[in-house]
Amino acid sequence: MGAAADITVNAASIVCMKNNLNDVANAVLIAKATQRRIIANFVWAFMYNLILVPIAMGCLYPFGFALDPMWAGTAMGLSSVSVVMSSLYLKCYKYKRL
Repeated sequence: MGAAADITVNAASIVCMKNNLNDVANAVLIAKATQRRIIANFVWAFMYNLILVPIAMGCLYPFGFALDPMWAGTAMGLSSVSVVMSSLYLKCYKYKRL
């Protein structure tokens, strides 16, 4: 584990730097949390774009609502920032003591 050969380190997906098998379980938990966050970010971005892109294109213009391109660009930027902030939330992940 901690004293792995260089070839093993290059071939492995995960390398335990300490001689503690609990780190393997924590790596699996972190991977699951990451997968949940990816799915949540995908759903958020998809729903956001599904709703706001047609509005930005002017689909509601016949009903008297037009979105200024400046606000559409700002909204798109805020969408990207929210996805990045959501991903950064993984840094607050707490390891479980097994």
